[in-house]
Amino acid sequence: MSRQKSKRFAESKQMDHILELGKENYLSLPGVWHSDIFCNPNPLVLELACGRGEYSYGLGKEFPEKNFVGMDIKGSRIYVGAKAALDDGLDNVAFLRAKIENLRSFFGWQEVSEIWITFPDPRPKDKDEKRRLTFSRFLKLYQHILRPDGILHLKTDNRPLMDYSVESVQAFGGEVICLTHDLYESEWKDEHHGIQTYFEDKFTKKGFKINYMKFRLPLLAEPDGPTPPIYFRGEAVSKTAGTEEQH
Repeated sequence: MSRQKSKRFAESKQMDHILELGKENYLSLPGVWHSDIFCNPNPLVLELACGRGEYSYGLGKEFPEKNFVGMDIKGSRIYVGAKAALDDGLDNVAFLRAKIENLRSFFGWQEVSEIWITFPDPRPKDKDEKRRLTFSRFLKLYQHILRPDGILHLKTDNRPLMDYSVESVQAFGGEVICLTHDLYESEWKDEHHGIQTYFEDKFTKKGFKINYMKFRLPLLAEPDGPTPPIYFRGEAVSKTAGTEEQH
């Protein structure tokens, strides 16, 4: 581990708004984000594959009446957004270091109001289709945790991923509310409040067009089974599990 990552790893352990394996409240999150984490009834917004957490942090500043959670497995990246939120005194922003496959282990039935998927890995190879964050198995996870009026957003510079995602959402029975292949020349650009991820800034400067879709998923009438356990390296973890090494 590099010196910078080691420093971030140590500092992250002292940040109460970063939740990760080894911290006391890590395994008791579903259903308690409003009551125990943010301690208010405000809408909960989730940023998946958040990287440096630009949207969680940026939207947290823009909308103090909402709560924001950035989720990613890369701890050294999460640290950047967490440190910015801490420095600005944002008590409506938190970060969860975990795999998105375990989403239902952390968010309860209809607990989330909105989901942002910001510049995910496009996984262009056919063999990796099941790992795309708009593949049906992920849409099913989102469907479980979203409120009946819940909204999802997808931003990507990768046109094939957007085309695939539109087809995946529609095949799942979802509704595409808006779609553009050039966000910053569209009527929806102001809805993003000038917030850009690291990769978005990088690609727009190179002349890439940004694809954006807002969509809904069909309502799930009842919970899709009990809360699953959290798995780490193929095994269910317990409250006595040690802290996962940071990546």
